Amino acid sequence: MEVEPARRDAAALDPELLQLAELAPGALRENSIADALYSQWLVLPETTKLVKSLIDDAKTGAVLNVAGSSASTNAASSSSLPSMFPAGSAPPLSPRSTSGSPRVMRRGSGAGPSSLGSPLKLVSEPVREVIPQFYFKNGRPPTKDLKEQCLSRTDHLFFGGGGLQVQEFRSVTKDICKLPSFLSSVLFKKIDVECTRTVSRDAFVEYWINDNKVTMDMASQIFEILRKPGYTYLTQDDFKPVLKELLATHPGLEFLQGTPEFQERYAETVIYRIFYSINRSGNGHLTLRELKRGNLIAALQQLDEEEDINKVLRYFSYEHFYVIYCKFWELDADHDFLIDKENLIKYGNHSLTYRIVDRIFAQIPRKFTSMTEGKMGYEDFVYFILSEEDKSSEPSLEYWFKCIDLDGNGILTFNEMQFFYEEQLHRMECMAQEPVLFLDILCQMIDMIGPENESYLTLRDLKRCKLSGNIFNILFNLNKFMAFETRDPFLIRQERENPTLTEWDRFAHREYIRLSMEEDGEDASNGSGDVWDESLEAPF
Repeated sequence: MEVEPARRDAAALDPELLQLAELAPGALRENSIADALYSQWLVLPETTKLVKSLIDDAKTGAVLNVAGSSASTNAASSSSLPSMFPAGSAPPLSPRSTSGSPRVMRRGSGAGPSSLGSPLKLVSEPVREVIPQFYFKNGRPPTKDLKEQCLSRTDHLFFGGGGLQVQEFRSVTKDICKLPSFLSSVLFKKIDVECTRTVSRDAFVEYWINDNKVTMDMASQIFEILRKPGYTYLTQDDFKPVLKELLATHPGLEFLQGTPEFQERYAETVIYRIFYSINRSGNGHLTLRELKRGNLIAALQQLDEEEDINKVLRYFSYEHFYVIYCKFWELDADHDFLIDKENLIKYGNHSLTYRIVDRIFAQIPRKFTSMTEGKMGYEDFVYFILSEEDKSSEPSLEYWFKCIDLDGNGILTFNEMQFFYEEQLHRMECMAQEPVLFLDILCQMIDMIGPENESYLTLRDLKRCKLSGNIFNILFNLNKFMAFETRDPFLIRQERENPTLTEWDRFAHREYIRLSMEEDGEDASNGSGDVWDESLEAPF
């Protein structure tokens, strides 16, 4: 009989799909009358044909044309369901709209394989937040207001349209680009690629505004101006044009105009100091990241505002250069601009041990640039003296840590420290001073540093402690070790009153006074090599 297959197929259908009167599923199970009516309706011949037709349509993906659906306005008349109720006595349907029902959806010509829609389609799509572009390969473009402002100032300085020469271009560098004036010639040559000795308005606008230089931070601007095409870093040679213009234009360096040899030495010293402090990788390639993390930009800005070059303590002080150069010249007995072990051992009135000098000339902390076997050049000496006289700086801590780390495993063991201290102990005995045993001094060093592991010291331990430089003085600099043991309260108070001055600043100030007095024929050091002055905050 044909009724049984139809009954089985109909059992798999949802009553809502058949558009019956709206009854809750629980009510259908509880109401026996409704069950009886439903069973009677389901076995009617017309119902069997309709159900079978609907099942076939569902399997083939055809459009379901069911009475009561708003999918078709003629559905009720052409395919009306047989009813058990008299005309007009059928219970009303649920007031919900069937046009948006998730159960009955009209399939369009491009619809998917299923005729049943998802309830999520009835919910309006959420508004997507538009994330503005935050990365620009060639820099962030200037805003309309900023561009108009720059163009207005540019038109004012380039009035006449004939272009500017290098001397006239300084006002553009300072007023429009907001850069230190001694970068003017470098920026000029960067724009004047054809070497016409003139920069036109259009060429400047193309380089500075259209190429988005105007929106960069100052460190990025200077980096882009100085670096050579195709390079992702700066070298020492990239800073030479800047120092050349600085020597030619800064009022604090006018006295060097007649001594070009000292101009060259001053420029070299400044560049060496910059790379010592900022180029932390030590490879001679100064990256943009290193430039931003350093304090060179602040020093350049101060340099453009300060007429007294000696007040710019970071990198550019002439007094600091004078001290470095004179200390090197004192050790270089034959004046070949190279020093050997026997020369360096005399540094600081023979304050260093032979063992630490051997490590330096073994090029453990840094490879020499002198290219002469067993000789230290001027650049190597600059790195040495900056590390020796300011052991609180991170470059200095790294320099001396490598020297003491005999096996290069990244930790300082007690045996390694004792190896260097043995020579200190011997020197104390030779000078008839009361020796301090290593175990006693070791306890003092551990208490001073407070390492994470008391069995050894790491570079991280030393960088966390402000007194870590004294560890190295204890191990290989006898004069500074004894000075630390007998600290003068006056000097301690003086340091607290001037916290902005580094150990290097204080040393350079004392030495400059001593050297200047010796030049005048006065013995200011009494043979000790040290002078303590009260007015450290006022450069000599």
